[in-house]
Amino acid sequence: MKNISKIYFTLCIAFIASCTNTVPPAEKANLTQFVDPFIGTGGHGHTFPGASLPFGMVQPSPNNGTNGWDWCSGYHYSDSIIVGFSQTHLSGTGIGDLADILIMPLAREVDLAKPMQNREDITYRSAYNHDIEKAVPGFYSVYLPDNEVKVSLTAGLRCAMHKYEFDNDGKQRVVLDLAHAINWDKPMQTEIQVLDDSTITGLRYSKGWATDQRLHFAIRFSEPLSTFQLVDKDSLVNSSSVVGSTSKALFEFSGSSGNTLKLKVALSSANRQGALSALEEIQTWNFDAVKKRASSAWEDQLSKIVVESSDEKLKRIFYTALYHTQLAPMTYSDANGNYKGVDGAIHQSDGYTKHTIFSLWDTFRAAHPLYTIINEPQVGDFVNSMLAHYDESGLLPVWELAGNETNTMTGYHAVPVIVDAIFKGIEGFDVEKAYQAIKTSGMQDIRGVNFLKEYGYIPADLENESVTKNLEYAFDDWCIAQTAKKLGKQEDYKYFSERAMSYKKLYDPETKFMRGKLSDGSWKTPFDPKYSAHRVGAEYTEGNAWQHSWFVPHDVPGLIELMGGNDAFATHLDSLFNQDSNITGDNVSADISGLIGQYAHGNEPSHHIAYLYNYAGKPWKTQEMTRKIMKTMYNDQPDGLSGNEDCGQMSAWYVFSALGFYPVNPANGIYQLGSPLFDRATINMGKVSFVIEANNVSEENKYVKSVSLNGKVLNENQITHQQLMDGGLLVFEMTNNQAESR
Repeated sequence: MKNISKIYFTLCIAFIASCTNTVPPAEKANLTQFVDPFIGTGGHGHTFPGASLPFGMVQPSPNNGTNGWDWCSGYHYSDSIIVGFSQTHLSGTGIGDLADILIMPLAREVDLAKPMQNREDITYRSAYNHDIEKAVPGFYSVYLPDNEVKVSLTAGLRCAMHKYEFDNDGKQRVVLDLAHAINWDKPMQTEIQVLDDSTITGLRYSKGWATDQRLHFAIRFSEPLSTFQLVDKDSLVNSSSVVGSTSKALFEFSGSSGNTLKLKVALSSANRQGALSALEEIQTWNFDAVKKRASSAWEDQLSKIVVESSDEKLKRIFYTALYHTQLAPMTYSDANGNYKGVDGAIHQSDGYTKHTIFSLWDTFRAAHPLYTIINEPQVGDFVNSMLAHYDESGLLPVWELAGNETNTMTGYHAVPVIVDAIFKGIEGFDVEKAYQAIKTSGMQDIRGVNFLKEYGYIPADLENESVTKNLEYAFDDWCIAQTAKKLGKQEDYKYFSERAMSYKKLYDPETKFMRGKLSDGSWKTPFDPKYSAHRVGAEYTEGNAWQHSWFVPHDVPGLIELMGGNDAFATHLDSLFNQDSNITGDNVSADISGLIGQYAHGNEPSHHIAYLYNYAGKPWKTQEMTRKIMKTMYNDQPDGLSGNEDCGQMSAWYVFSALGFYPVNPANGIYQLGSPLFDRATINMGKVSFVIEANNVSEENKYVKSVSLNGKVLNENQITHQQLMDGGLLVFEMTNNQAESR
């Protein structure tokens, strides 16, 4: 009788789920246990291990004090020295900046006035090792033997909290170093003011990758100061405030209240009052309570996708990837809603939260499409942040950093992010204004667009990285055209549709590659599809012809036709993966990494390529190759990323691919199917859930025999965004036999 009741109950649940296009969500679990923030801190991942909230403004994390490409976040797993803990960090970028407001505790005496020309001169540095280091979402700790103190860090949205546990009773010291900088960054003006016996305020104005970064801060200690010293340019300043270019401070505490000292550090790009207001976001000195809130915030975020598998390693890779996608774009408007704009003025974010760190050349491909699924409320904020940039500068952002346009990388890829939001019905921004912004960016007369308008393509003798720019502008122009059509702007639709086809002018049928074409219409010679030149004399951005010739996501059928049809196209794709991995040239881009043949997964232009087999009628090859990439290019060690994380894109590729689908065209709301990794995955979207089941899935069973959506067999290798957001059940039947794959 019990078995009959159980069967009846199960059938009822299945019937209800099929009627409502939802399925019961998976039971909530402790998902933060599967996140390892050290993944990506080794190799060329360039991530940081410190504390943050999802999209938080503040990221307290250790700095090694080493400059160089692999220290773009301020930290690399190979290092053994910590010089302090700064409050802002970039996740996975190829250029180093931020690492602002360095703080270091210690028990011993130090001389801040001593000249410090290199890391060996830094008197407050300490050795450390990874055995006494720990990191989980929202928390980081390490023991510093030279300084005789254990450091613990956690974070609120705009305010960090530090806890220092000294080995012995006695004097406790804290160094504040505003001169500390990494890579290009250089402080221009620094200010420190002691407001009272427990509150410090100040400013760090610097130039670097962000050419005008202004960061106001407020620090509050849990114990009153006993004495302090202020220093600038290696000289003591006998005052309660200091203004200079290299300001530092040494704060001393009696230690009479015990061997534990805590402090809060709050930030604002606008003014001191914004930083002081942010201090009130953490209204307790209970470090564990703040840490628990941070952990809970991450648990809520990670629970938006619940995967089920007996393979703990796969879950560590997946949830760390999901974690990395949620670190940027960072909150930028302060506790009072103010921020420094790209025009240098102070602005108010009215009705939305301003964000910064838009690595758009990377994140438009998969990270932003992921946000439309699991972070829909933030997407409107992201779009409004870009529109604010447009108001302040006249153009949409290219690579925005702390209220600055860096103009790093190619394309105007705010366009597909905004267009994707429009077509997916994301609310909270002015669509007509958004259209004017994307059109204005498409009609600019800089960055090679002027040549595109004049010649119908970008000549290689007139513009550096001409091929990549042309291909990416063609996709962006397709996005503008679709929006023009939606809004009834027929002339714009025709104009941008024609520009979207400009990619065809760069295709050479003899070599089967996209090539640099000169202003007289001839091909640039000599030509070697494996040749790479980094930035100077290049036709391709951080890559070569093998890697960039496939970027026509808006017209893959047209690209297939150019290459001679499905079989010829697939054969050429096979050649990409089967080539040797030799890259030629005297100035090869270091960003070309994670190679399978000439495919370079360590850099973003390759990310969609494995899914192109679907369009040529050979989906089993997509399934084979995406599985190979997931297995060989990601692991759960510090070197677990095959290239720069790039603010979430490297991880977003994995999140999508592990679930079994990917947005080849990141602005048309269609996801190409691949080969899922997990027995079951539940995407929780508020009122509905979308469940992906992979029956008989395993490392060997990577081929897809059949797929059904809500009980109906899918004949196409794709699903739509709307189908996903409606909720339901997507079932893959897996096999190890390629011949059985559909």
